Amino acid sequence: MADLCDPACLALTELVANVVRHTPDRRAAVLMTRRPDGRGVRVEVTGTCPLPQLSTAVDELSEGGRGVLIVGAVTDRWGWTPLPGRPGKTVWFECDASKEFGG
Repeated sequence: MADLCDPACLALTELVANVVRHTPDRRAAVLMTRRPDGRGVRVEVTGTCPLPQLSTAVDELSEGGRGVLIVGAVTDRWGWTPLPGRPGKTVWFECDASKEFGG
């Protein structure tokens, strides 16, 4: 189970840290669900953060700019959708369960 939990916890931490860092009210909604096929988890973090500025060029000495790169590296799928009719977005990711986990 640790092989599923560790990446999901790391990705969730990065997304919540983005909300805390980039949103004046520092509020987020987090939804964690089991995938419909039972073979992993889906996590959604919704907040009023601006849409992400995606870049692969990160200053090595910078304190930030790696969050979505980390999410992409440790999860199986991720993406984001803007909130309809108001500022903000939902960032989501999925982590697949390993065969040993047994779904």
